[in-house]
Amino acid sequence: MLTADVDAARNWQRLLRDYLPGSDIGLAIGVVALLSMLILPLPAAILDFGLALSVSASVLILMVAMFLVRPLEFTSFPTLLLLTTLLRLSLNVATTRLILSHGNEGPFSAGHVVAAFGGFLMGGDVLIGLILFLILLVVNFMVITKGSGRIAEVAARFSLDAMPGKQMAIDADLSAGLIDEPTARRRRRELEQDSGFFGAMDGAAKFVRGDAIAGLIITSINIIGGLAIGIGRHGMGFASAASTYTTLTVGDGLVSQIPALLVSTAAGIVVTKGGMEGTTDATLVHQLGTTKPLGLAGAAAAVLALMPGLPMLPFLALAGLAGGAAWLRRGHGRAEDHAAPATPIPTPEPPISEALRIDMIRLELGYGLLGLAGGDAPRLTDQIKGLRRAIAAELGFVMPPVRIQDNMQLAPEAYCIRIKEIEAGGGEIRPSRFLAMDHRGEFPNLNGERTTEPAFGLAALWIDASAHEEAVFRGYTVVDAPSVLATHLTEVVKQCLSDLLSYAETEKLLEGLPPENQKLVAELIPTQIAIGGVQRVLQSLLNERVSIRDLPTILEGVQEACASQIRAIPALVGHVRARLARQISDSHVGGGGYIPLVTLSPEWEMAFAESLVGPAEDRQLTMAPSKLTEFMQRLRSTFDAAVQSGDAPVLLTSGHIRHHVRAVVDRIRPTTPVLAQAEIYPRARIRTVGSI
Repeated sequence: MLTADVDAARNWQRLLRDYLPGSDIGLAIGVVALLSMLILPLPAAILDFGLALSVSASVLILMVAMFLVRPLEFTSFPTLLLLTTLLRLSLNVATTRLILSHGNEGPFSAGHVVAAFGGFLMGGDVLIGLILFLILLVVNFMVITKGSGRIAEVAARFSLDAMPGKQMAIDADLSAGLIDEPTARRRRRELEQDSGFFGAMDGAAKFVRGDAIAGLIITSINIIGGLAIGIGRHGMGFASAASTYTTLTVGDGLVSQIPALLVSTAAGIVVTKGGMEGTTDATLVHQLGTTKPLGLAGAAAAVLALMPGLPMLPFLALAGLAGGAAWLRRGHGRAEDHAAPATPIPTPEPPISEALRIDMIRLELGYGLLGLAGGDAPRLTDQIKGLRRAIAAELGFVMPPVRIQDNMQLAPEAYCIRIKEIEAGGGEIRPSRFLAMDHRGEFPNLNGERTTEPAFGLAALWIDASAHEEAVFRGYTVVDAPSVLATHLTEVVKQCLSDLLSYAETEKLLEGLPPENQKLVAELIPTQIAIGGVQRVLQSLLNERVSIRDLPTILEGVQEACASQIRAIPALVGHVRARLARQISDSHVGGGGYIPLVTLSPEWEMAFAESLVGPAEDRQLTMAPSKLTEFMQRLRSTFDAAVQSGDAPVLLTSGHIRHHVRAVVDRIRPTTPVLAQAEIYPRARIRTVGSI
């Protein structure tokens, strides 16, 4: 029996949660009830409750608007305007039905609320009540509603116009590392809400204006219809019918226009807050209650009190209140001024752990270059954002945010690129000029300042903006200062990508794989290889600018190598590179549609193979220095000749010596790719352009 009672109580609680206001079903029932009031007749008792609800809801909305800190805290206000307007119109229609049907029965025929407003507020005079109703209507329609609607319209327009600039500012802060991705998403969401809120308020103001017009029309219909029904149907005299129906009609108008006036005032308060922070009362007291304005206002009131013909007591009272408030504020300000030095506010000391944090990528600018990262349309931050997106698409790795910081120790137009706090590059640029370069490697034949392009070390010239068109006409490559800096940053980041791929970033890459690849990760890690081993494989690929975007294929190659008992990282990388042969070959196809190759002669292949010593897991190159010098010289001359002919060749070697040849080539030509024979895709077109 007790269990049945408990289950019944739970069922009632569930029904109450589903149907009470605040639930989705409760809201739907409430809206349907509002619409039903336009059609179904209501008893006077229910009508009294509805009118009391209208007045109370309008007071509640006004109080919420008064204590708002920011307008976006009341995003449901446009919807509330619609619902309260619909409630007042429904009550107007229901009251009209009762007035026209039972108006001859007495002043309480439309309920006690209408009778109270028609009797008490009108003071028993129909004409006074009618004038009061028209004044409230004009104040609501012409002053408050029209003004708040105009403010909402302008605010919505300005919000839309300012949205692109604000979004760019958010993206710039994100690219510079000043905020993280969740903060950027939250700020973008607030920006969208701000624009949508003022746009909705602009449209919702039309509801209140329409309500005022509808109230005027309904009042006119009630008076004319009531006189016709009272005289023609009920045989009442003109004076009696006019007094009865006009009293009820004006009472109905007042009981609807007063809540409308309160809601309109709340709307005006919300839209006029704008960028004001804090509640309305605190802000007004803080801004109006200063010493000098209060003192001057009190003095003006005292002067008016002494003028003949004006009542002295009200102005003297106001002068005393304003003067006393000014004196209190002055004493309060002095107390604060004296107390401030004695009790300084302690500034929280940052934790020591903050000193241990390092910036993964930091761009330091001299004070003459700060304009590149600020202002209305900073080119540099936009290009850094594009750089991060391009590296992610090209190499499959999302580089960390770039922190931009000023450095007064640098020359005014100098910059420094730091990777993990260590300087990795730098140079000087001229922000007001353009950099012109000749594809032949010579200085352009123009007037300007000779320099060296910082990213690739090419001969270049800083030219004025007036010479830009002439340089382009002569076929020179012309770029602006932000592009020069961004290009240098791109090359430095690509050279250091392996250092930026940390253990945590490797873990993120593995966790970000699609669900169908997670089984492969679970079988591979940690039973066959640790995350640190995968990190070293990926770092080796990035070090030679091989994209790791196809991470599933890389993991499959690692799994195959581990199944073959291959544990040395160079051998693992070699096996993975063979699996990526099609991708690697495609990345080195030149403009002629083929891969230009420089092969290693059998003599040099044997020389490298014979110079390898040590166990298979850790082979070391022990070639004589004179032999290495000879190899470097031949490599440089062969590749220079191939480049002069317009090719960008790759060096082809055997698989077992590729890693060691690459270590030697990296010393003199770090951007030269070194491929093993197994890394050339069988269907790729190749052409031998030289041999060492």
